[in-house]
Amino acid sequence: MRPPFTLNLKLLNLCTEIARLLGRLEGLHVSKPAPKLRKSNRVRTIHGSLAIEGNTLALDQVTAILEGKRVLGSHREILEVQNALKAYDQISKYVPHSTKSLKHAHNILMHDLVEDAGKWRSKNVGIFHGDKVKHAAPQAKLVPLLMDKLFAFVKSDKETHPLIRSAVFHYELEFIHPFSDGNGRMGRLWQTTLLAKFHPVFEFTPLESVIRSRQEDYYKALGLSDKAADAGPFIEFSLETIFQALEDLSSAIRPEPISVTDRLEIAREQFRARHFSRKDYLSIFKALSTATASRDLAHGVRNNILKMMGEKARTSYRFS
Repeated sequence: MRPPFTLNLKLLNLCTEIARLLGRLEGLHVSKPAPKLRKSNRVRTIHGSLAIEGNTLALDQVTAILEGKRVLGSHREILEVQNALKAYDQISKYVPHSTKSLKHAHNILMHDLVEDAGKWRSKNVGIFHGDKVKHAAPQAKLVPLLMDKLFAFVKSDKETHPLIRSAVFHYELEFIHPFSDGNGRMGRLWQTTLLAKFHPVFEFTPLESVIRSRQEDYYKALGLSDKAADAGPFIEFSLETIFQALEDLSSAIRPEPISVTDRLEIAREQFRARHFSRKDYLSIFKALSTATASRDLAHGVRNNILKMMGEKARTSYRFS
């Protein structure tokens, strides 16, 4: 079953602009930012997601916890950070279409914070604003079925762009409210997980930090989607934050000269065990001259990084 959402030209244009930014990052040959930037962005991610939920620890305190240093603060808030760091470290290992994997992530994220970490809620819940019910979540007995349907959509819908699917999942998880606590954190974590499966750069893109800076708009988009019974408003907000987060990442990355060793490693990731020609090599490094490409390949052969087969126009290479 496809969750209700309406697409429009603005959403499609946002997907195009995000693809353009991803292309720019690929042009810098950055599947992962430099270690220092990865660390900084991971801290911003954790800080942003937890600050939305009321955690008062500052950015430098989250950094200190990541570095294993002692921090003055409440036991619960420090534990929230420690759990979140562990949960985000597992992103590459989660199975994005698996209920079991989602529950496992919730168990890590909410360990020692709630009694039913890693389990669906067993009681009916409502989200209050003051003394008024802002959102009445579906009955607890419906949660397993609704989550199975949501995962089925994410796994089987090949027509909807992955960027949009990730936003729909985030919104629907907040609507279903499958856990007794930690739903906001899980929605943001799992959207990042889905995005990282689409493109590896998202694992270290601090989307949660941008959401934190637009927290009022975040809740407004959730409310508008609830009112319209359509995830469209939240998808628009989500794509805008993804675009902003990638723009920030692109600005933070300063291209450094790429050595022959770097180029060969990039090519190894691309070709793996396949045979390739100099022309294929140049298709990866479009700004490279044919002479430099030839020197790169000769360097690879001399240093037993590459094996060369054939002669002249039929020459091909394969990584050792």
